[in-house]
Amino acid sequence: MNVPLTPIRCLYRGVDLYPKKIGVVSGNCRYTYAQFGERCERLAGGLLSAGVQPGDRVAFLSFNNNQLLEGYFGVPLAGAMVMPLNVRLTPFELTSILNHAEPRILIYESDFASVVEDLRQACPKVEQWIEIGQSSRFGEPYEDLLAHGRVARPDPFSIDENAIAELFYTSGSTGTPKGVMLSHRTVYLHALGCAASAAQGDDDVELHTIPLFHANGWGRAQTSTMNGLRQVMVRRFDPAQVLRLIQEEKATGMALVPTMANALLNCPEAGDFDVSSMQRIMMGGAASSPELVHRMEQMFHCRVEAGYGLTESGPVATSARSKSTVTCADEDQRLHRRAMAGWPFIGCEVRVVDLQMNDVPRDMESIGEVVMRGDNIMDGYYKEPKATRDVMTGGWLHTGDMAVWDEENYLHIVDRKKDIIISGGENISSIEVERAIFSHPAVLECAVVSAPDPQWGEVPAAIVVVKPGQQLGEPQLCEYLQGRIAKFKMPRRFVFSEGPLPKTGTGKIIKRELRETFWSGKERRVQG
Repeated sequence: MNVPLTPIRCLYRGVDLYPKKIGVVSGNCRYTYAQFGERCERLAGGLLSAGVQPGDRVAFLSFNNNQLLEGYFGVPLAGAMVMPLNVRLTPFELTSILNHAEPRILIYESDFASVVEDLRQACPKVEQWIEIGQSSRFGEPYEDLLAHGRVARPDPFSIDENAIAELFYTSGSTGTPKGVMLSHRTVYLHALGCAASAAQGDDDVELHTIPLFHANGWGRAQTSTMNGLRQVMVRRFDPAQVLRLIQEEKATGMALVPTMANALLNCPEAGDFDVSSMQRIMMGGAASSPELVHRMEQMFHCRVEAGYGLTESGPVATSARSKSTVTCADEDQRLHRRAMAGWPFIGCEVRVVDLQMNDVPRDMESIGEVVMRGDNIMDGYYKEPKATRDVMTGGWLHTGDMAVWDEENYLHIVDRKKDIIISGGENISSIEVERAIFSHPAVLECAVVSAPDPQWGEVPAAIVVVKPGQQLGEPQLCEYLQGRIAKFKMPRRFVFSEGPLPKTGTGKIIKRELRETFWSGKERRVQG
């Protein structure tokens, strides 16, 4: 039987199997799966009463809360595309995205009312503005929208599995944001792939630590719902609050970007909470290091593993979970493997290729570009067929990530194609140098980018943030790095910064901005 594949089936599996179970915890609100399902149906009914048509976009500008999670199911139930927005974007950036996507409705949390006031003037195609809160300055309150009616549970055969269910704009860390289209089919099969790889039990408690507009955030919503997990919304990431929620809700799993993991490790209140319930932590969104995995294991005493993917891959494509055919010779090798991108999820094929699309040798030394194809890959960039063609070759998605691999299909990302530093003809991985610097116990965070050099063309430059109360300067750091990285990889310039490094709303360090400070002649030096 060919039943259409749709994330709506994830919702009703949770509703059918766990109707009386608390499924969503959001602030002071706690909803059973039956109540959550009804709210999703009421959201769909409200959107239809507001004139939403099949294929329309419905945008959300909100921190993590139950309303945003409801959007992942209620909007597709109305036949529209759910479109979560990055809350850390500027009004100018949001305006550009909204005028490109032209959503019919924007649902926003009251915290963003002042931003919405500007957006209303700049985005005439948005017809209605719905506020999550007790009242609304610019339109109908969210709860009133839910009072307009409730759609009936749809016949799955009435749903087109190839219709677009979700539209996500890339972070823009390497260029102009693009709208990634994911069909009902793609979202559902990605959820199955995640479920098969995570092996979660229905008594697990998932902490939504990463914002749901972030790939690592929204990639977990359908799987958690389908498996009947209790989902605890972390409205905004605050290390002490996350640790408190782990203790209070007895959370068993969460996903983090490395900057979040680092914040938890350096939280002054870290020892005040019981985090023994935690069973697994997935880290993605940026490269992890063996040192970071080791520190997280020491703090949480649970399984910690890295993963890899991108918005265009649905998002998760690989993880560094255990593989029966791989045996680690020692603890260092085990940690190294746990910090790698890992091996592919079910339904996804991954290769590392040269410019002619030939596989590079599986020797963990030959560098090539990661390409992938499978059930989890996007349906294309919204309104941008040329940009879609530019990243697709014979059905393979070009990720722009450079990697090495081995006979077991383990990937190790060495850098973004645009972040590889070519110094005197040698390829230098900025990620490798960053990992070496980060392993110093006094380093809070760091980034390595290229800087112009008259002799070598370009050389590595390191921007380092030192932990509060610690002392570290260029001579001490250079001495530490000797023996850890080759001489030609050693940064030729150091900047010791007192403030945090610039980041996107998804927690990625904006290397483009840091790189520009060197190439534009605006480099500033802060003595360590």
